Formats: sequence, C-alpha cells, structure tokens
Amino acid sequence: MAKGDDVAGMEIDQNSSALDQISNPRFSINVLQLLKSAQMQHGLRFGDYARYRRYCTARLRRLYKSLKFTHGRGKYTKRAISSSTVTEVRFLHLVLYAAERAWSHAMEKKTLPDGPNARQRIYLIGRLRKAVKWATQFQELCAIKGDSRTSLEAEAYATYMKGSLLFEQDEHWDIALKCFKSARAVYEELGKYGDLENQVLCRERVEELEPSIRYCLHKVGESNIKTSELVQIGEMEGPALDLFKAKLEAVMAEARSQQAASLTEFHWLGHRFPISNAKIRVAILKAQELEKDTNGPEADSVPAEKKLAIFDKIFAAYSEARSCIRNDLTNTGNSESIKDDLSGLDKAIGAVLGERTIERNQLLVHIAKNKLSKVRDDKTEKVTKPEELVRLYDLLLQNAADLSDLVSSGRDRKPEEVALSEECELKSLVFRAERCFYLAKSYSLAGKRVEAYALFCRARSLADDALKKLQSSTNADQVAIKDLKMLYNDCRSNICIEHATGVMEEEKAPENLSEKISSISLTGNYKKLEKLLMENLENYESAIGDPTTKSTPYISVFPPAFQAVPRNPVIMDLAYNSIDFPSLENRMKKDKKGLLSRFWG
Repeated sequence: MAKGDDVAGMEIDQNSSALDQISNPRFSINVLQLLKSAQMQHGLRFGDYARYRRYCTARLRRLYKSLKFTHGRGKYTKRAISSSTVTEVRFLHLVLYAAERAWSHAMEKKTLPDGPNARQRIYLIGRLRKAVKWATQFQELCAIKGDSRTSLEAEAYATYMKGSLLFEQDEHWDIALKCFKSARAVYEELGKYGDLENQVLCRERVEELEPSIRYCLHKVGESNIKTSELVQIGEMEGPALDLFKAKLEAVMAEARSQQAASLTEFHWLGHRFPISNAKIRVAILKAQELEKDTNGPEADSVPAEKKLAIFDKIFAAYSEARSCIRNDLTNTGNSESIKDDLSGLDKAIGAVLGERTIERNQLLVHIAKNKLSKVRDDKTEKVTKPEELVRLYDLLLQNAADLSDLVSSGRDRKPEEVALSEECELKSLVFRAERCFYLAKSYSLAGKRVEAYALFCRARSLADDALKKLQSSTNADQVAIKDLKMLYNDCRSNICIEHATGVMEEEKAPENLSEKISSISLTGNYKKLEKLLMENLENYESAIGDPTTKSTPYISVFPPAFQAVPRNPVIMDLAYNSIDFPSLENRMKKDKKGLLSRFWG
C-alpha cells in the first residue's frame, strides 16, 4: 500500500513539474552573439555610435509595436515589464536593447571630436546610469525567465555595465575592478563551450576587458605598470575598449603636460627657440613621441597602414602647435624680440612638418611600388598604375621645393641649413629620375615606343647624375645609392626592350596592314554560323550571344549590303519638254454667272 502511494506521489510530482515548465517556459538568448552581430552591422565596425543608437531606437519601436505593448496613443502611460509580463523572448529583447540604446548614447557623447564638455559629461553619466538600470533589470528577468546560460550571460553584461559606469566616474576603482573581473571570469567559462563562433566571441571579449582590468589595477595601486605599457595595450580594437582609450588619452595628456614643463626650448638645425606657451609645448611633445614610432628602432615592424595613421596624428599635432604660435604672434604687441623668436619657431616647425610630409609620401610610393611589382592573387584587388607613381613623385618634387625655399629664406644661414638645402636638391634630382622612369612605363603600356625609349634614356641620364652626386657627398646614404643603381639598370634593360619591341612592330607593320586591307568587306566580316537578331525576330531564341562566353553579339549586318534601286529612264526626262499634252478645259468645272454679272462683267 505504501509502495503504491509512493508511485502515485512520484507521478503527481512529474505532472506538476511538467505543468510548471509549460506555464513558466525558460527562454534562451545568446546575448554576446546577438549584440556583437547588431553592433558590427549597424555602425560600430567604424565606431559610429550615433548610427547604432538610431538602430536600437528603431528596433525598440518595432518590438513595442509587434508585442502590442505601446504606451498609449495620446497620453503617455508607462507600462512596466515584470516577470509576469514576460510571456515570450521578445520582452527580454526590449530590456536588452533599451540598455544598449542608453549605452550607445553615452558613448556617442564620449567620442566627440573635442571631447564632452561639463554639461555633456553630466548627461553622459546619466545615460550610463540608465544603461546600468536596464542591464540590472535584464539580469533579474533572465534569472527568472531564462535558462542557465542566458542568466549567466545577462549577469556578465550587467556587471560590465556597472564597471563602465564606475570607470567613467573615476571613483570606486576597487568595485570597478571586481565588476570587470567577474565579467571576464564568466566569459572565460562560456568560451569553453558552445560552437566555434561563440568561443571566438568570448575570447575577444576577454581580451577587450583585459586593458580595463590592468588600468583599474594601476589606479588601485596593485600594479607597477607604466604609462607607456598602457599605450601599447590601448592599440587594440573593440567597442569595449573605447572608454579605456578615452581615459588613456586623458592620462597621456596629463603626463605630457607634466613633461612639457621641462621642454623650454626647441632645437632645429643649430637654432634654439624658447617656448613659453604650455599648449605649444604639449603639442610638440606629442608629435615627438609619435615620431619615435616612425623613426625609432621598432619602426620596421610597424605596418604601413598604421604608419600612415601615425603620420596623420603627427601632422595634427604640429598644425595645432603652429596655430597656437600664430595666435601668440597676433597678441604679442610691439616686442620685436618675442616676434622674432615666434617667427623662427614657426619656421622651424614648418620645416619639420615638411620633412615628415616627404617621409609620408615616400611611404606611399613604397606601398604603390609593392602593389605594382607583386603578382595579384585576388582579382578584386586594385591595380596600381604607373601614372599613380608619377603623381606621387610630382608631390614629392613639390614638397622638396617648398622645404628648400623655406630653409633658404633666411639671411644668415647656418651650415646645417645649407646642408639641408643641398640635400633637398639631391632628393629632387632622385625624384625626377624616378618620375621620368614611371612616366616612360606609362607610355610603354600605351604602346608609344618612341616616347618611352626617349624617356627611359632621360631617366638613365638623371639617375647617373644623381648617383655621381650622391657618391661624392660626405654622408652618402647607402640605401639610396643601392636604389639608384637598381634604377639605372632598370632603365638600361627597358631601353633595350623598347628598342627591340619597336623594331619588331615596324617590321610587322606592312604585313599587318596588308592582312587588314585584305579582310575588308562591304558586307561585313561575319561568321556564317553567327545568328543575327534582325533575321530571327520570329524565333524564341537568343541571338545576342551566350552569356557564359565572350563572343561578340551581332544584331544586324553593318554596314548594310548594297542593293539595286530603280532609276527613272534618262530618255523620258529629255523628251518631256517636246511632248504635246491634250487639252483638259472641257473637263474643268465652269463658274456659273448671274444676270447682273452679264451686264457688269
């Protein structure tokens, strides 16, 4: 009897658990995969937070409308989302995208070009608080309505939002550190399971959280990490790193302002120019730090695309310094000594800017040469033409001329300035030889053999002159000498090739002409098996060629064939004037006249 009661109790428990699962279903959301896909497809691939915020707003509007969960047509009446309200997974999407919209709005303010001002910063903190509120609600709902994995991902998402808020507020670094570590531990655990795509996403999120954790450790005092190491960490990419990058930029600006106190003079070609403005010091110091990445010992390991981005930052820093110098010049007054110092500093920074411009354009030439010489594996890859290199060398010639004019503009020139001016002239000669060589290449590709031959000869002459001058200089650049020797040999080989190709084309010219004349036909040279569209209008067949082949489609015969046209006899034309035609007056209609017309005509 007792055994029968136990069996009956077990059946009742199973039935009740099944009823609970039906009445309280567990929803599943792959939170990280869902958000990463939405972010990459709607703006965050390029850091466009405004576009992502608009997407979140539109997504929320569609969700509210599809769920019939709107807040009234006229008067706004807020409808709260509770555990009893969540009857399907889209209600959880509502809360998640509300948190994403608030977070993206805060990040939009954070990534403004000049940074958020005091008013915008207050608004930014408010939007982050709103994002934390929605993320916490999402975590609570997923704990009740979601499965175990969804609940765990929601917890990691909420802790990350809390850490971001504290990170931006510059307070409670220990709590922010705990939040980031908790999120990292969850993503590390989730990265061990699931499909390959999920594992990759979790590993990327762990790598994105690592710099923020190390920065929090640095602020708490548990790490001896230096600011330069933080800069290397900040070179990573990802939406989770944008707050860290903004914070790092503020730290670097503070460090530069402290270092700039010791920068009292700017040295250039034997001149010393005093710097009194703090903004000019910070800008020059920032540019000098960036120059280490392009000219330092580790410059060879830096990719070309990254070097171009560094050059853009260098130009921005030096341009900012020059604008501050010119503002000081307008506000100086009548002090001639201060004006002379500021004018000299402006000239020195302009010369350094010209040198960096030449280096950047030489890097562009190097990239273009690599694309020109290598064999293309991808058919969609853009082909570099010799005309592009000609344009780049035109820019280099203009840059060298501008720098030479700027350096030689003073009266009392120092030996360093004279040496730089001579170096600019030598560079101009090298650039002219290179430009002439690639101009000859472009003529050669166009089939103009005579022009290409003459330009290759001219390029060889210029390369020989530049090589002699470079070898006679005291501080000869061995890399430049090697490049010039290679250019000289390339000119010689191309001269022989153009000469031989021109002779062959001249010998074959009469033969090709006779073949072309013999193939001329008034009816057109068409294949007998070719279908013409005008002759097959009544047939339901394609007459314009097979799309899979490269055959030329024929619509009609052109030029059209000659046809016989009837002509009037010449004899009839001559006899026309001597023919007597019969009178037709008896057939003409006569006018009837009245009685009065007989008397009065």
